[in-house]
Amino acid sequence: MKTEKFDVTGMTCASCVAHVEKSVSKLPGIKMVQVNLLTNSMTVSYDENQLNDTTIEDSVEDAGYTAHLKNDTATSSDKNARKIDHVQEEQREMNRRWWSSLTFLIPLLYLSMGHMFNFPLPTIFKGNENALIFAFSQFLLTLPIVIFNKKYFITGFKTLFKAAPNMDSLIAMGSSAALIYGIFAIFRIGYGMGHNQPEVVSRFAHDLYFESAGTILTLITLGKYLEARSKSRTSDAISRLIDLAPKTAIIIKNGIESEIPVENVQIGDEIVVRNGQSVPVDGVILSGNGNLDESALTGESMTVFKQAGQTVMTASINKTGYFTFKATKVGKDTTLAQIISLVEDAASSKAPVSKLADKISSIFVPVVIGIATLATIIWLLLGYPFDFALSIGIAVLVISCPCALGLATPVAIMVGTGKGAEHGILIKSAESLELAQKIDTIVLDKTGTITLGKPSVTDIVITSGLFENELLKIAYALENPSEHALADAIINEAQKKNIALMEVQNFTTFPGKGLSAKFENELYFAGNEQLMRENNIPTDEFLPKANDFANQGKTPLFISKEDKLLGLIAVADIIKPGSAEAIAAFKKAGLSVVMLTGDHHRTAAYVQSQLGIHSVISEVLPQDKEQEIVRLQSQGKKVAMVGDGINDAPALMRADVGIAIGAGTDIAIDAADIVLMRNNLMDVASAIQLSKKVMRNIKENLFWAFFYNVLGIPLAAGAFYAIFGWKLNPMFAAAAMSFSSVTVVLNALRLLKFKPENSQSANNQPQGINIQANSQTINNSIMTIKTLKISGMSCGHCSARVEKVLNSIDGVEAKVDLETNSAKITLSKDVSNDLIKSTVDNIGYEIVDIIE
Repeated sequence: MKTEKFDVTGMTCASCVAHVEKSVSKLPGIKMVQVNLLTNSMTVSYDENQLNDTTIEDSVEDAGYTAHLKNDTATSSDKNARKIDHVQEEQREMNRRWWSSLTFLIPLLYLSMGHMFNFPLPTIFKGNENALIFAFSQFLLTLPIVIFNKKYFITGFKTLFKAAPNMDSLIAMGSSAALIYGIFAIFRIGYGMGHNQPEVVSRFAHDLYFESAGTILTLITLGKYLEARSKSRTSDAISRLIDLAPKTAIIIKNGIESEIPVENVQIGDEIVVRNGQSVPVDGVILSGNGNLDESALTGESMTVFKQAGQTVMTASINKTGYFTFKATKVGKDTTLAQIISLVEDAASSKAPVSKLADKISSIFVPVVIGIATLATIIWLLLGYPFDFALSIGIAVLVISCPCALGLATPVAIMVGTGKGAEHGILIKSAESLELAQKIDTIVLDKTGTITLGKPSVTDIVITSGLFENELLKIAYALENPSEHALADAIINEAQKKNIALMEVQNFTTFPGKGLSAKFENELYFAGNEQLMRENNIPTDEFLPKANDFANQGKTPLFISKEDKLLGLIAVADIIKPGSAEAIAAFKKAGLSVVMLTGDHHRTAAYVQSQLGIHSVISEVLPQDKEQEIVRLQSQGKKVAMVGDGINDAPALMRADVGIAIGAGTDIAIDAADIVLMRNNLMDVASAIQLSKKVMRNIKENLFWAFFYNVLGIPLAAGAFYAIFGWKLNPMFAAAAMSFSSVTVVLNALRLLKFKPENSQSANNQPQGINIQANSQTINNSIMTIKTLKISGMSCGHCSARVEKVLNSIDGVEAKVDLETNSAKITLSKDVSNDLIKSTVDNIGYEIVDIIE
């Protein structure tokens, strides 16, 4: 099965979309066809053994339109080689047609209607003796307007003769009827003048309808121009993303720097990025460091410090620093190219809510033609003059607006998905967008989603006469040879504090219990209570504290020297900043929150109690996560699953809406319906908020489109004439039709003002679980002063960011000194070291020591 995208030209309304889809769907081997009026594009999935691109293009041409295979040039450095921007092209064309038409419409209206307002006219246009000049001059002024807008007639009659009429057919038929009647009137005037019938001359001289034809075409073109201007704003997000792509890259080969087009960069090339430059492709830093602005990709306004070994993404801007990196993803595989592809795919997809509009659009134009014909005949049969009946028929033709129906859904989806991309929320399809606002249960994977996903040291408790760093130094030496996850936490904590590593001998592990080793000719143990008991090491002094830690979901690690207990180190996978606010937002929105984890029930219960999660499913094996989603769905719930790992992929696919957080793994991204670029659970709440706003906007658009046509067509057909004497002039009908579609687009543009609720608090007030970091130094005193040693700050901007984020923590007053790479903080309440560290780590810097 193959999927291709095509550019389609000639479409003007929802009926066009329906005819193209119908024509292509008839071909053998077609699995799926989606046509988008807003982007003038078509996505087709088909069996390449039965079909080829040419056959599909021919099928579109048979329907009266033109299709060409879309070329992917999103990453090209040559702007002229980009895909044709049909919206901009349409806007320029409509602008030219509008002003050209208006140039001739103004004198036409003055000539035809000036006498009604006693405007002065040359004598050559006055009186029955000059009626033929009067009429023929109007014809000559109307003719250029018809020529400028010939596209309506070419496309309209072409599709009409193919039995697939569209909006252009209605315009062409309505204006042609007025034009032909006017020409008929000229002949009647000539006949009356030649046969001395002044009453005939007088009647037809004031009943020409040339001004109606000219005004219909000009006003509809004005409406199309305004619509095109509005539509161009709906694709601003995609345009901005494309413009972000750097055009060149500086590579190093054999020690020589050279600048090349970005499309010539190969995987493995070494690339230089200096201060103020953009990252041209994805890669891994080899040397140097920099503070990168990734806001265009992730929506995160604060810069991120990156150094050797860390990944960088295309279009990130290096605010300060210098580094070289190795290219790992180029062309279509870069993060930026994938984001553009996701946004474009979502914008061109269809939401299930649009199915009713699609069904109506497929029969709309033929029904309108039928109503116009029937209305004309009925008024003639009722004894009304031909010109009265004709004006009724023309008004019905030109007031009907299938365009508003066709635009109701795609404009809102394009603006919504583009706005989501600006906030780091990538929505893969319109269906995902619609389903997201229907969910009532949100399932959160614990590790990496609610928590940071890696264990870290949370507490250190020491015996009297020993310093905290001394105990950490011993634990570092013992755990360094180990490959256990707990060992990683202790090693990372020791390295943060620049603690020297000591060599050990006779390293021995006790599976499920701990380890032992010798250094300085003394035997040391590190492990659980059972290991201590088996080696006759008393734990009474620290056992209550160890039990408290265990009840908090932490793993207590006892450290002993020979038979003397030195202290206790607690390790846990801590809750991410922002998780508490996100879960509160879910509950506020009426969602049932479920946590899914493979952890022990006691650990899961503690996290549940801290965050107020409704229910917890613990001790779940990775392969069983999908079954838990199925179980919830069997209870009639609409489930969203949020995860980040490979083992989450089956559950993400099974859920009604799968959400991969923090970009996750490639497998998780492929399985998810929505991808979040930031590792912030608050973005899940933002995605749901966006979904609800977009769907409400679509429903408003559809209501207006239906309401307008349901009210407008009967009014134009004269349904209220007998009762209220209301009769719609064709010129006003044309104006109403033009502005109905503009109204739909303008309503969708309101989504550009979307701003996630609670975004500021989520970004500026990170929260965690307050846990005592040191039982000797943290107490209940009113004021506590600490000094933080911070790594990674290189400029005033860095120190300002660190100071801002520290001051955002409740109970913390901070002052950062760039010269000493330190911060002095004053605590007015009990705030854990763990919270302080994670808050600073979250913005790309590192606290290497806390002096209390």
